[in-house]
Amino acid sequence: MKHLLNLLAAVALLVWGTHLVRTGILRVFGANLRHVLARSIDSRPAAALAGLGVTALVQSSTATALIVSSFVGQGLVALPIALAVMLGADVGTSLMALVFSLDLSWLSPLFIFVGVVLFISRQAGPVGRFGRVLIGLGLMLLALRLVAESTQIMVQSPAVKAVLATLSSDLLLEITVGAGLTVLAYSSLAIVLLTATLAATGAIPPDVALGLVLGANLGSGLLGVLVTMRSGEEARQVPLGNLVFKAIGVLAAMPFVGLWLKLTQPYLDNATTVVSFHLAFNFVVALLCIGFTGKVALWVERWLPKPDNGFVAGRPHHLDPTALATPSLAISCATREALHQADIVETMLLGMLRVIRENDARLSEELRRMDDTVDELYSAIKYYLTKVSREALGEEESRRWTDIISFTINMEQVGDIIERILIDIEDKKINKGRNFSDAGMAEICELHARLVDNLRLGMSVFLNGSVRDAQKLLEEKTRFRDLERAYAGTHLTRLSDNTVQSIETSSLHLDLISDLKRINSHICSIAYPILDSAGALAPSRLRAVQEATAGGDEASAL
Repeated sequence: MKHLLNLLAAVALLVWGTHLVRTGILRVFGANLRHVLARSIDSRPAAALAGLGVTALVQSSTATALIVSSFVGQGLVALPIALAVMLGADVGTSLMALVFSLDLSWLSPLFIFVGVVLFISRQAGPVGRFGRVLIGLGLMLLALRLVAESTQIMVQSPAVKAVLATLSSDLLLEITVGAGLTVLAYSSLAIVLLTATLAATGAIPPDVALGLVLGANLGSGLLGVLVTMRSGEEARQVPLGNLVFKAIGVLAAMPFVGLWLKLTQPYLDNATTVVSFHLAFNFVVALLCIGFTGKVALWVERWLPKPDNGFVAGRPHHLDPTALATPSLAISCATREALHQADIVETMLLGMLRVIRENDARLSEELRRMDDTVDELYSAIKYYLTKVSREALGEEESRRWTDIISFTINMEQVGDIIERILIDIEDKKINKGRNFSDAGMAEICELHARLVDNLRLGMSVFLNGSVRDAQKLLEEKTRFRDLERAYAGTHLTRLSDNTVQSIETSSLHLDLISDLKRINSHICSIAYPILDSAGALAPSRLRAVQEATAGGDEASAL
C-alpha cells in the first residue's frame, strides 16, 4: 500500500508540475505568445510552425486551443488557419514529451532551488513568475524519477507480477483508459510521460503503452471540446475540428501499432519507443491533414453553424470565459467589449443632436433604451474582470485592468447623462413644441461636434495609450469649459434682448450646455491614467483625480 501511495503521489506531482509550467509560461509570456500567433498565421504551414513553437513553450496544446479559439470567436482568424495551428500544437507537445523522456533528473534540484529563490525574492514580478516555471520543471523531473522508482519496486511484488502476467492487450480499452486519464489530468503530456516511464520499468507492456498513447492524443482533443463547451459556436469550432483530426489519426494508426513495435524494439528501449511513437503519430497526422483543414472546417461549420443573431442581449459578446485561463487574453477580450460599449455611447451621442434638431420623440425613446445596453455592458465587463486573477497579472496588465474599469465607468455615466438629456428634451421642448433660437442652436451644435471629436479621441487614447493624444484630450477639457462659460454668457445676453425662443428654452439651454460639459469631463478623464502612468500628470491634476476617485468611492458606499 505504501508503494502504491508513493506512485499516486508521484503521478499527482507530475500533473501539478505540468500545471505550474503551463500557467507560469502564460503569465510571463501570455501577451507575447498571443502576438506571435496573431502575426504568424498568414498561411497554413506558418500557422502550424507558430502552433508548434508556442505549444512547445507552454507545454499544453489545450492552452493553445483556448487562445486560437478566442481568435476565431472574435473573427480575427479563419477556421482553417486555426486548425493548422492546432496540428502544429500537437507536434509541439510531442517534442516536449521526447525531451522530458531523457534522463534529466540531475536538473531537478537545480531548477527547484533556483525557482524557489526567484519566486520568493520577486514573487509579484516577471522574475518570480519565471521562478514558478523553474519550480514546475523541477517538480516534473522529480516526479518522473519518483514514478520510475515506485514502479520498479512494485513490479517486484508477486501480486503485481501475477496481475501483469494476466494482462492482455485490448487496444480499444487502452485508448479509452488513456483518453479518460488525460481528461482527468488536464494534460496529455503528463499522461504520455507517465506511460513512457511505466513502460520503461516494465510495469506495462509496450503494446499497452502505445494504446494508452493513442488514447492520450484522443483525450487531448476531447479535453479542448469540454473546456470550450460554454463558449460561442465559433470558439467551439476549433477544438471540435482538432478532435476530428485526432479521431481520424487514431483510427488510421490502430492497425500499425504492432508494426511500430516490430520496427523499433530492436533499436530503442521501451520509453523511447513510446515517446517516439507519440511524436511520429502527431507529425504524420499534421503532415497528411494540413491540406484538408479547409474541408474539415466546412464539416465543423455545418455541425456548429454560426447563430443568425450573433449577439447576446442585442450586442456582440467578446467576453470569452475560456480566455480567463490566460489573463492577458482576458484583458484583450474586456478591451474589445469596452470599445463596443463606447461605440453604443457614440451612437447615442450622435442621435441626441438629431432629437434636439428635429424633435424626434421616437428616436429619443430608442436612444434611451440603448442606455440599458450600456449599463448591461458595464456590469458584464466589471463581473468578467473580477474573475481575472489579479495575482496572475503583470504590472502593465494590472494597470490595464484598472484602465478598463475606469473607462467603462465613464462610458456608463456618459450614457446616463445622455438619457437624462433626452428626457429633458422630451419634457421641455418636444412636448411643448418649443425650439432653440438659431444662435442657441449653433452653440449647441458647436459643443456637440467638439464632444464627438473628444469621444473618438478618448477611445483612441484608451486603445493605444498615446501620451501625446492624452495630453491633447486633457487640453480639450479646458477649451470646452471656456466655451461653455462663453455660451452661457451669450445666452444671458439674448435674454436681455427679450428673444422669445431664448426665454422659452432658457432653463433647458443652460442645463443642456452644462450637461454637455459634464459629458466632456467624463471623456477627458480617460486621459488621467495614461498620463499618470507616464509621469506626465501635473501634481495638482493628480490630487484632483485622487479626490474625485475618493468621492466616487464614498458615493458608491452610500
